[in-house]
Amino acid sequence: MVDGLQTDGEMRKAGPFVEMIVSFGRELRSEGMPVGSGELLTYCEAMATLNPGDLLDLYWAGRSTLITKKDQIPIYDRAFRRFFLGYDPAIPESLRRELKRSQIENEAVIEIPASEPGTPGHDEEEARLGLNASDIEIWRNKSFPACTEEELAAIRRIMNRMRLIPPRRRTRRTRPSRSTSRPDFRRTVRATMRQHGEPSQLFWRARKKKVRPLVLILDVSGSMAEYSRNLLQFAYSARRASARVEVFCFGTRLTRITPSLERRRPDEALDRAARLVFDWEGGTRIGDSIATFVKQWGRRGMSRGAIVVICSDGLDRGDPAVLEEAMERLSLLSHKVVWVNPHIGDESGYRPATLGMMVAEPYIDLFMSGRDLAGLEELAHQLPALR
Repeated sequence: MVDGLQTDGEMRKAGPFVEMIVSFGRELRSEGMPVGSGELLTYCEAMATLNPGDLLDLYWAGRSTLITKKDQIPIYDRAFRRFFLGYDPAIPESLRRELKRSQIENEAVIEIPASEPGTPGHDEEEARLGLNASDIEIWRNKSFPACTEEELAAIRRIMNRMRLIPPRRRTRRTRPSRSTSRPDFRRTVRATMRQHGEPSQLFWRARKKKVRPLVLILDVSGSMAEYSRNLLQFAYSARRASARVEVFCFGTRLTRITPSLERRRPDEALDRAARLVFDWEGGTRIGDSIATFVKQWGRRGMSRGAIVVICSDGLDRGDPAVLEEAMERLSLLSHKVVWVNPHIGDESGYRPATLGMMVAEPYIDLFMSGRDLAGLEELAHQLPALR
């Protein structure tokens, strides 16, 4: 142990990640921060449940465990930029590649403060987290097939931070409220009797609200290959927002992937979901898949009062009569049926162009676009309004 830190021999035994953390601790000590082995062990314990290749995890875990005073924040930020964003030689090559990828992915959503104490706009309490508006506006309206791998990675990072508001419905039960159109006579009379018959305050009641079930049925066939991953990312964000979200994928047959999305890390969740779907980027049988959903899950109550969102381009290779019958039954069982089509684009007055869309159109309550980030954001905005 040297100056409260591990020796080189101990670092080699501990592994490349601990070696990197110890080197970062020395960097902080050179800046005058009192960082010892205890603080570094706490940092390692915090990172044990996080992703060591993620800049956001590294930054906030270190800031939470290594900083004891507010005036140390600018010192920590300066050392973090120099060590991790400057790719110090102490960082192992494998972790360096992960950090490079994380920097590209986080480029749109994280900005570690570059200002120094005393400069205009410097905030000693919080790091500046926000969006680089110019890049985001370009990506928001850029179709997914036209995006590069780096842009798609940044878009998925943004989608991972989307906070969807689940749709709600009013129930028959009521709750106390401050001001509505329904007076609470029982409570008002009881309060009046406690005042020996003198008029008391007028109380009110309002109907309770309950989260509606949300069912996402995603087309992962070959014709949807350029959109499937982003739609899955949207489904992952929706599942994080509410427990009453069910997710299915279909190509030639339907697969329920909801349990696979119960993971903290989105990449792991999406990879597990992709492994479950054996017909990924294969053929398309929309009618058979929706009929399977209605028969196995919809009739059992999953679609009762639910908003069902079907994400597909409508290119069906099955029997149109099967699709029509399945859509009719689905519309009778569910509250609303929303169809997200990546080919809708921005044009107004969209009319279905494929046979599958023509057959399904009479049973669809709302058409939405799924070609870009703006379309998925609009879908997230519309869902709470579908009451």
